[in-house]
Amino acid sequence: MNTKNRFLPALSAAAVTALLLAACAPAAPAAPAAPAAPTEAPAPAPTEAPAPTEAPAPTEAPAATEAPAPAASAMMKVEAPNCDYGGTMKAIEAVDELTVKFTLCSPDPAFPYKIAGDSFAILDADYLNETGGDSNKISENPVGTGPYKVKEWKRGESITFEAFADYWGEQAKTPTAVLRWSKEAAQRLLELQSGNADGMSNVGPDDFETVEKDADLKLIEVPAANIFYIGFNNTIPPFDDDRVRLAFAYGIDRQRIVDDYYPRGSVVATSFVPTSFAVGASPNVPWHEYNPEKARELLKEAGKENLEVTLTYRDVVRGYLPNPGIVAQEIQAQLKEIGVNVKIEVKESGAFLDSVTAGKEAFYLLGWGADYPDATNFLDYHFGPENKQYGKPYDDIVALLKEGASTADLAKRQAAYDKVNELLKKYVPMIPVAHGGSALAFRADVEGAHANPVSALVFAVMAPPRDRFVYVQNAEPISLNCADESDGETFTACAQIYETLLRFKLGTAEVEPALAESYESNADLTEWTFKLRPGVKFHNGATLDANDVVATMVAQWDAKNPNHKGRTGSFEYWTAYFGSFLNAQ
Repeated sequence: MNTKNRFLPALSAAAVTALLLAACAPAAPAAPAAPAAPTEAPAPAPTEAPAPTEAPAPTEAPAATEAPAPAASAMMKVEAPNCDYGGTMKAIEAVDELTVKFTLCSPDPAFPYKIAGDSFAILDADYLNETGGDSNKISENPVGTGPYKVKEWKRGESITFEAFADYWGEQAKTPTAVLRWSKEAAQRLLELQSGNADGMSNVGPDDFETVEKDADLKLIEVPAANIFYIGFNNTIPPFDDDRVRLAFAYGIDRQRIVDDYYPRGSVVATSFVPTSFAVGASPNVPWHEYNPEKARELLKEAGKENLEVTLTYRDVVRGYLPNPGIVAQEIQAQLKEIGVNVKIEVKESGAFLDSVTAGKEAFYLLGWGADYPDATNFLDYHFGPENKQYGKPYDDIVALLKEGASTADLAKRQAAYDKVNELLKKYVPMIPVAHGGSALAFRADVEGAHANPVSALVFAVMAPPRDRFVYVQNAEPISLNCADESDGETFTACAQIYETLLRFKLGTAEVEPALAESYESNADLTEWTFKLRPGVKFHNGATLDANDVVATMVAQWDAKNPNHKGRTGSFEYWTAYFGSFLNAQ
């Protein structure tokens, strides 16, 4: 999420690395309840983004619809007849009022991390039925269990949150939180310096020192658990020719890009997966060296001299891409040196992501920040069988990914990923460019200021000595229904409203209980059972039960479910994590 805006903790890079590595071990089953700290959550989405000038959305949640406790006979269960449909989910079942069981087709040691993702926030089943799972309706009246509920969304301007009085955990430190947006880092910093904002995302690479020298501000650096890459679609000419993609790999000087346009803490990518992860990166399989002469030879061999192509991107700053426009121009200049004329086209963020997801972009800039600290989040998500962004999937890579994901043995996993990295280097579906360092900034007097490694900020723990907390990010959320989104700006808003079964402990990549107060798995990691926290209220007054969890998950999983709508219907995170939809056409 990609696409996403990810934040790493206010720790040293070494400490975070250790944290990520530790978190990569299979999750320990079961964990005691800790009904204190508010929630958090992490970041995919296709089709048209809502126009920023649409009419303001309503504010109050729908009338309370207290859901009666389901009788045992009313417990929901949805099960695939077998695992031949292409997905890895076999069944989702409400065992009793507060117990939910997921049965998988194959072992999945990363399941707790996946289920903690923002896109799997739990909705009230009755509310879901009322909205039909439509993102537009959900965005107008978002109903979650989080510490804040939406008071007002002024399209194109801001979202105002107010504390939820019946929140099950610790109340929000500040009664009101405001999310605003501005794509210019300088403008965000100006708002922070003037006191009109309490926090900001993505400090400009040249502004780190400015923030550090200002006694009224504080800088929180974010280590580089992300990847910026240049993508190709292998079904769209001229990138359907392997030699063209390989020529571009030789023709782009990645070191020059990182040296000239990235802040401290950034490194040139040698693999798609950050090297701080326990498995996935392959230092023994380095990427192609810069060699413009070889690039020209390949283009000549392919008969593609004097090539003209269009490079697309969205003008949204991310930790993995702090200067999108300037980097696009640099790539344009570098490719000119090997005889390629590049036209640059900037697209609206939501429309661009939708187009990439649908496999319609030929040559583009994009990136990804970690949702959880495991290779599967980077490799399976991007190179699995359901991802269309690079065109036709590579079957040999897909088979190796399945091999790497179905065992907890790190040596076996790394052996599979080394082969994957060899094949990525051979096929060049993308060029890994950088793992970007970045930073957030806050007013110095904001208590609880933090950055999260794999999830969005938690406004509820922020406590400025004022009656509201104001945060300025890069762009406006696309919707307020996280199930069918992948954009970091969207997840920042959703994380204040909704909650997941598990969440990432504040400032870490470690999962802890949230709506589920405990969980456990069977020995082969194919059955995961969650015990829900009793007495949790939704913003509409309904009480959380196991059927809410089943209804929420099945709306994503089952293509024939009446609530399987979303904004575009792609539910990118579901297919990335769990494969094909049930009952897909």
